[in-house]
Amino acid sequence: MDAKAALRILTNRATAEARNAASERERLAKALAVGGSQVDHLMEAVLVADAVAKPWNQLMVRIERHGVRDGLARAREAATDSLLGYGIALSTSLIVNSSRLAEQEGLRRFLGATNGMNIEDEAPAEEPAPEVEEQPAPAPAPVEAPKATPAQKRTLTAIRDNGIALVWNGSKRMVTCKGGEKPRVDMVLWVIEQGWATEDRAVYQNTGREVVLTEVGQAILAG
Repeated sequence: MDAKAALRILTNRATAEARNAASERERLAKALAVGGSQVDHLMEAVLVADAVAKPWNQLMVRIERHGVRDGLARAREAATDSLLGYGIALSTSLIVNSSRLAEQEGLRRFLGATNGMNIEDEAPAEEPAPEVEEQPAPAPAPVEAPKATPAQKRTLTAIRDNGIALVWNGSKRMVTCKGGEKPRVDMVLWVIEQGWATEDRAVYQNTGREVVLTEVGQAILAG
């Protein structure tokens, strides 16, 4: 399997498990808001969903650091070591025991889902290209700034100055802001679609992707 296909499969699975964990926590929170609700089964569902999502989230971090093939190999090795390291000793706390059992189940599911994934080299060796004489780079063409409404400019200004990021919350995308005015998520997505801004897709989407202006967005604000 080539690295791109493997990354797509692994990312989709990690995203699905993260969404499921967020959904189970939301169900528990709603039940806790209602007096007298039976929440034992919901608490157990949260423990299991979080434990299942955890190794997938760790896999995405390792892939960002080491690439798809090495990241998966390291994640499987760590999961195997953790699973073998669990003893049979039990705690006096039922919650701790349930959490340990859920973590073991999450690791077993992760190892089962990724078993047999043989990923090809991401960067096959290539013959060195012949040396060419360096030519001076041409002067960059001026960026033509399209017209923008005041609301669109306020969105661009917030992206430039206020540390705007996009993050998944369950099945919805939300905007986070480090400080100052926070624009609406539909406005942020719109300026990204127009090519006036871009989000950092190298970051796992559940951790928040920083949004920055493109040259076109900068030109609009400079105009």
